[in-house]
Amino acid sequence: MTAPQATRTNAIHPGAWWLWALGLGTAASRTTNPLLLALLIGVAGYVVAARRTEAPWAHSYAAFVKLALAVLVIRLAFAVALGSPIPGTHTLLTLPELPLPDWADGIRIGGRVTAEGLVFALYDGLKLATLLICVGAANALANPARLLKSLPGALYEAGVAVVVALTFAPNLIADVQRLRAARRLRGRPDKGLRGLLQVGLPVLEGALERSVSLAAAMDARGYGRTADVPPSVRRTTAVLTLGGLVGVCAGTYGLLTAEGGSYGLPVLLAGLAAALAGLWLGGRRSLRTRYRPDAWGVRAWLVAASGAAVATLLILYSSYAPANSAALHPGVVPLTAPALPLWPAAAILLGLLPAFVAPAPENTRRKAAHSEKTGPENTRKEPS
Repeated sequence: MTAPQATRTNAIHPGAWWLWALGLGTAASRTTNPLLLALLIGVAGYVVAARRTEAPWAHSYAAFVKLALAVLVIRLAFAVALGSPIPGTHTLLTLPELPLPDWADGIRIGGRVTAEGLVFALYDGLKLATLLICVGAANALANPARLLKSLPGALYEAGVAVVVALTFAPNLIADVQRLRAARRLRGRPDKGLRGLLQVGLPVLEGALERSVSLAAAMDARGYGRTADVPPSVRRTTAVLTLGGLVGVCAGTYGLLTAEGGSYGLPVLLAGLAAALAGLWLGGRRSLRTRYRPDAWGVRAWLVAASGAAVATLLILYSSYAPANSAALHPGVVPLTAPALPLWPAAAILLGLLPAFVAPAPENTRRKAAHSEKTGPENTRKEPS
């Protein structure tokens, strides 16, 4: 299946991108092997580089990568300053230890820093960083406005708040970059405290103008109008929705832990059924119409299925045998180099499927055509 050029009619459903990213994030939560986590980061980064557009939200991926690096550095700093519960024999350095009172027994500040404790902190921080990068990939690939349009009527008000929150940071970053470029063209400083103060006021003014425009657009579209429904329907909706969400949380916890393997799937399915019924009843209060609703086509199914396959295969691999679990969670005592298990690595590579089946954005097509024109075979040699 050859990926066509992306248009308004064949663009991938934003929900498919989120399911794909959540599948990669679920796989990252099942392992602390740095090789597998690095492979997940590489898969997410390749798909983002191949299929993101030039929209403002598509540039938020770099911010999530920087946030992931900051989380990793902070986790290592905490391990150095506060110590680690992992015993180790390879001492790297010894910091001055701050004496604490008796009621703070078990807590220390400073002291001995071991290689085993640092490696354990590195594995733990890398897992959290991978989760942040997977969420950043979904933010860079999924159109938040189209995602809002696809939400059920019962979640529309909450969805608007989420979409506004998701688009605030990309728009803020774009405004800062635009104003700094304008100041550089005028020969004015754009760095330091002075540049920050002079850029901050126009940025806040632009954010206020967007807020006023958004409020006017929401009011013109009848945002907040609801239909009258009987009190019994409202109570039934609340019970089904709340109970279904609790069931989904309990079932997900059961699937992600070894102790809940027997009850996890039935509770998750029952919670999903109850939550969907509650959302269907709650949608009767929302007076909404959809103009050109997004279709969930074959390519969207393939994108979502690739992420689900990665998560499912790693969950099955970790619960198959204790030896497999040891490969996904390499030990640090004694300190050994982690090995790359082949089957989980092959499963993670299934996450690359969206880079080949999702429609290519126009900017990607343009770059590919330019590289073909300027390739070695089309380069004219100058006469000697």
